[in-house]
Amino acid sequence: MQQTLERKQIKNIDFNCDLAQSFGVYRNNSEYNLLDYVSSVNISCGFHAGDPATIKEAILAAKEKNIVVGAHIGFDDIQGFGYRPMDLDEDEIESLVMYQVGALMSFAKAYGLEIEHVRPHGAMYKMAAEDFTFACAVANAIKKCSNWLVYYGASGDVTEKVGEYVNIPVAHEICLEKSYNDNGSIDFTADDIENTNVSISRLKELLNNSQVMNNACGKTVVKADTIHFTNRISNSLELIKQAREIITPVPVNYKNAYASGWVE
Repeated sequence: MQQTLERKQIKNIDFNCDLAQSFGVYRNNSEYNLLDYVSSVNISCGFHAGDPATIKEAILAAKEKNIVVGAHIGFDDIQGFGYRPMDLDEDEIESLVMYQVGALMSFAKAYGLEIEHVRPHGAMYKMAAEDFTFACAVANAIKKCSNWLVYYGASGDVTEKVGEYVNIPVAHEICLEKSYNDNGSIDFTADDIENTNVSISRLKELLNNSQVMNNACGKTVVKADTIHFTNRISNSLELIKQAREIITPVPVNYKNAYASGWVE
């Protein structure tokens, strides 16, 4: 059952996007177009995408822009780009998560950085949004890498309960191009919204009232700590530029510090 949430204005929120979504000869440089507008990036770790040279390039680009770095983890499925679900036991989940997070941690350390969060990709993201047991396995593996890493998950009850059960900091994520069910979960069967005006209206509703339009023609109150901007839609650059004019994003840890009163 969805917990009862109060409508409130959101004054601080993170914008995140993915980097290193390339592998070998398959290049995707358009993702760097979003880098000037986000406050955190999720860098692929070599499973669903990313190779050593691409990861290094992404780390250095984020450092130059002074943007928070996180690990973008997925299934070992290069051909399917991580969008095909896999049936893994808890030990296998732990191994693939720790391998990827550990690799990015090493890259970051070599260049004087620390990673602050971990975001699942593709099929792993969808499974973690819907399957509490699977999400806990992912979160437990992340926590073994560091107690300080923030788990980025789809906004909703599953992510909330995982945070409480595993005792790991979580960030509830909203995607402006996604359709939402009336309980606040993502409708993964719906096509992405590629109308900038519609998405900007949804952003304003989210910031003013912490609500998203749902597919039952109503509004649902949600938790929102970060907004994911994908470069897979045709209007991605236009959308994030307009979003940045409405609010200046801040990293999740800054947002939490602000809420606690440590910064003003």
